[in-house]
Amino acid sequence: MSAAPDERPSDRTDRQPGGQPPGSSTERLTVGQALVRFLAAQYTERDGVEQALFAGVFGIFGHGNVAGIGQALVQNEVDPAPGEDRLKYFHARNEQAMVHAAVAFARTKNRLQTMACTASIGPGSTNMVTGAALATIDRIPVLLLPSDIFATRFPDPVLQQLEDPRSLDVSVNDAFKPVSRFWDRINRPEQLIPSALAAMRVLTDPAETGAVTLCLPQDVQAEGHDWPVEFFRRRVWHVARPVPETAALARATAAIRAAKRPLLVAGGGVIYSEASAELAAFADATGIPVADTQAGKGAIAFDHPSAVGGVGATGTAAANALAAEADLVIGVGTRYTDFTTASHTVFADRDVAFVNVNVLAFDAAKHAADMVVADAREGLRALTEALAGHRVDPAYETRSTRLAAEWAAVTDECYHRGHGPLPAQTEVFGALNELMGDEDILINAAGSMPGDLQALWRARSPHQYHLEYGYSCMGYEIPAAMGAKLAAPEREVVAIVGDGTYQMMPAELATIVAENLKVIVVLLQNHGYASIGALSESVGSQRFGTRYRMRTDDTDLLDGPPVPLDLVANARSFGLDVIETATIEEFRDAYATAAAAPRATVIHIETDLQGPNPPSSAWWDVPVAAESRLASTRIAHEAYLEAKKNQRHYL
Repeated sequence: MSAAPDERPSDRTDRQPGGQPPGSSTERLTVGQALVRFLAAQYTERDGVEQALFAGVFGIFGHGNVAGIGQALVQNEVDPAPGEDRLKYFHARNEQAMVHAAVAFARTKNRLQTMACTASIGPGSTNMVTGAALATIDRIPVLLLPSDIFATRFPDPVLQQLEDPRSLDVSVNDAFKPVSRFWDRINRPEQLIPSALAAMRVLTDPAETGAVTLCLPQDVQAEGHDWPVEFFRRRVWHVARPVPETAALARATAAIRAAKRPLLVAGGGVIYSEASAELAAFADATGIPVADTQAGKGAIAFDHPSAVGGVGATGTAAANALAAEADLVIGVGTRYTDFTTASHTVFADRDVAFVNVNVLAFDAAKHAADMVVADAREGLRALTEALAGHRVDPAYETRSTRLAAEWAAVTDECYHRGHGPLPAQTEVFGALNELMGDEDILINAAGSMPGDLQALWRARSPHQYHLEYGYSCMGYEIPAAMGAKLAAPEREVVAIVGDGTYQMMPAELATIVAENLKVIVVLLQNHGYASIGALSESVGSQRFGTRYRMRTDDTDLLDGPPVPLDLVANARSFGLDVIETATIEEFRDAYATAAAAPRATVIHIETDLQGPNPPSSAWWDVPVAAESRLASTRIAHEAYLEAKKNQRHYL
């Protein structure tokens, strides 16, 4: 957990009644102005490195915030008070997208920096709910400032107000409660002080972080108040690295020493804690094979002798074979989603046990594990030291290496299969994997691409692979490219986008152009949903509703020719360079052009809607209709019942 912020000794002594130190002064500001000044003065520190907690504010203004937070931001930019730090403003185009951009920024900064997002009352604010859910599910800090109804209730109901006959204190912003790690409504200026401090604690706590929501009634935002100047002093929030408790470490060490076929699963926590070197050292010392999750890919380099690739529903055959026979699973920084466990089927040994190292006890306790509640870096260091002299059987190491080599051959085939007439998307991924640098950032989130990428992508650093798969939110990729580029302007940022995702949220291309951000968007067009199409076929639903087709008059069904979408013209209309390609050779040339260009580029290529995709080696639980007149569904249901026999709780 994060420690309390730094305080000067003079701030702690001789307090007067009412909370003010002797001789303290106040400053008259609106709530909006006070919040902006407060946010600009917050810093984080980890391992001796300090940085501003907030790199800026994304905002879209309307009647709920234009006179409050909006006015405060313009004053901060054009007429700051003496000594007031700047809080840079970024003009987003979509409220959900700006939260995605803030999340990508914070993730690229390993959760040590983030952005705030402000929106107007009503639809502007509720547009951010999806982004809040994504941030909280993925455990990424982001501050949301949705505008709210009038605290005075004189305008009642105000424009866009939800009227609940049970209570006049309910607004649409209450929808943020279940998807926020901290939620509060500021109905009086004085309430901002404790609420803002509590919000910072959550944002900087690696165990408790996620979306933090401060609802701001529009009249309160603009209300003046005498603020203690102490509220605006520079605060440093120390991001802790909890170390393992001695007895817990001893239990974990004993379990690992006793295991014959251990497998380590590296999650996103390894990357956020910057523990890649410690993970490699642990693997070097013990010979234990290391698999990874979507969030953890790159935590260990793909060519490390112990690396076996992604595990679970979309994992490699190597990792899943080792998972099936593992008698001990060592989870480090993972929360074990159903894809990681293949819906509780991939860890198949009847006596399998778990040791979990996680900064959050909730995750450390999963699967009846021996819990080590600790920072991933400190946990791995402690385990490596405690296991000194221990190594797995050489035959087990040999088997692990052989399985990884066999999957490498499969990856090579998928990357260079020469499929036609349209290329397979795996060939596009192969070209990118070979062309992108070790520190470049690949971004993706939804569709069939995450599955192919987890199985095939050869991550060479902990920074290269940026997959949002906790929420797998279509529309994440383009705004995420913007956020990642703001966080790492020196690195190439490449967002892979399908035509379905592109149609959902292309608007931040305009923001990318306005901010002169050099990103590359790879747009794969296959005239439908490849992932859901394949899933639909597998459950007997015949790819229904997964192709972009015109409705025909004679059948009144969507079974006509492809919808004549011109995504190239659409992308070009935002002001980007667009390169059309038809073959993998042309794609490679286009990427070289885009990488050398000084501004953002979209590369367009058509791919085969039906793959082929990498061979599957695990299962995912998607219930199939138990009753149907369709033979395809009845066959799929029989297969589902058979696969479900392997599913169980890990106790």
